[in-house]
Amino acid sequence: MAGDNRALKVKIDNVVKVYQGSSGETVALNGVNLDIYENEFVSVVGPSGCGKSTLLNIIAGLDAPTDGHVFVDGVEVMGTSPERGVVFQQYALFPWLSVKKNIAFGLKFRGLKKEEANKETQKYMEMVGLASFAKAYPKELSGGMKQRVAIARAYAMAPKVLLMDEPFGALDAQTRVQLQSELLETWEKEQKTCFFITHDVEEAAILAQRIVIMSARPGRIKEIVCNDIPYPRNQETKMLPRFLELKNYIWSQVYQEYLEERK
Repeated sequence: MAGDNRALKVKIDNVVKVYQGSSGETVALNGVNLDIYENEFVSVVGPSGCGKSTLLNIIAGLDAPTDGHVFVDGVEVMGTSPERGVVFQQYALFPWLSVKKNIAFGLKFRGLKKEEANKETQKYMEMVGLASFAKAYPKELSGGMKQRVAIARAYAMAPKVLLMDEPFGALDAQTRVQLQSELLETWEKEQKTCFFITHDVEEAAILAQRIVIMSARPGRIKEIVCNDIPYPRNQETKMLPRFLELKNYIWSQVYQEYLEERK
């Protein structure tokens, strides 16, 4: 499987995160260990409050662990870096910049000359199907189009790791399915290391090579499920008996944690 012949890209080593609040300590993560390999697509699922987003923020360098370490290519994460591109559920676009300029903003970190930057910007606009909206501003775009811009901007930075926190969570069902398909096509072409958080078990199963199931708080890794359904995958893949079996198994494990949380 993924770890057999690919280089180690991200190492999460015994990560603990404790928050201090007015009502005392909250242990968000309690000893998380995970190896993610080069060009691997990993999805993370689990009940609300299990620390999925906290873990992503620590990998991104937006938050620091209370204990433990995260390494990317053997170098410890000590803060944010353009080597780790992040796409959030909120589109986080610059409202005063056009589609083209929002995407081009990511290229600033690569130090490209103007001609090369223009070529790269065009490439990523075409990749997400927005070349004809180059001059449009975020307020003129639908939610799905805004998220396409955010994904293109993250890709344009040429990050070593793409971190995605519920990127399709605020979209309607039809747009969500469309963007899942587009993300699959893009990942198969670009072969980027992806760490993708979702509440949607079906989404995790259609996208990922491995699905990480987290326990109820305090967050730990309960199980890692290897997805043996070959790529390319599409929406018809969701009808396969093996896909339904996989989805139902993951859902049963997540639901078990949800019940534990409510006890």
